[in-house]
Amino acid sequence: MSAWIVSNIPAALLLLGLIVVVAGAAMLLVKWVRHQFPALTRDEHNDVTKFTYSFIGFIYAFFIGFIVSSMWGQINSADANARDEGAAAVEMARDLGVFAKTDGDRIRASLLGYEKAVIAEWDSGTGTRSPEADTALTQLSAAYHQITATTDSQKALLSTSYANLDKISQARTVRLLTAREDTGPPWPLWAVIFLTSAMVLGTVVIYGVEKPGMHYPMVAIVGVIVATNLFLILELSHPFIGGISTTNDPLYEAVSILNR
Repeated sequence: MSAWIVSNIPAALLLLGLIVVVAGAAMLLVKWVRHQFPALTRDEHNDVTKFTYSFIGFIYAFFIGFIVSSMWGQINSADANARDEGAAAVEMARDLGVFAKTDGDRIRASLLGYEKAVIAEWDSGTGTRSPEADTALTQLSAAYHQITATTDSQKALLSTSYANLDKISQARTVRLLTAREDTGPPWPLWAVIFLTSAMVLGTVVIYGVEKPGMHYPMVAIVGVIVATNLFLILELSHPFIGGISTTNDPLYEAVSILNR
């Protein structure tokens, strides 16, 4: 569900929608509470509410900070892996000049086909292994096996190219596993997120403020903060889709060099 939301709704529209829904619902709840329980507008219970809000707010901030930090670490790891994948392909492209022209042209075509296939695989965002990319990787490996290295420089760069071939294959596997398994908090964490968010908003709603003109803005501000936190968690849930996702620019850089 979160993957569909992040991939189909623009980040700005998603943030605005969450703010309207959360803050708007909180404002309507305040109106209903003030009408149904007018005694809550007085400040007799505010000492207890202040203590409760301080405790809940601290737990909420710590919990959300922990989740965001952990998920941001996953984004950084996916980004580093994507750079390694692209950098290895770039090095393979730059080393082609040392081989014979027929070998270099054959490898360049195979490597270009592979990079285009993995870009299409990336754009799917599902973490599903593409048969086209598998075939392209097999053809690329076969192209390297057809090389007969005659000079020391060719032998050295062929060994390096084999190492880079293994690196791009491993990086691709890590990328696919990450896209498949890093799908945001599991449902128990989502339950805790919604529960603590509701508690934070609830203590502000029942806080005793006599004048509505001072109560509504306070609830709206807390509602905006809660909505922003929910937006951030949603966007960080999937490393390869959404507005904060890892970019595939390293793969396009390899394609750009190969096309030169």
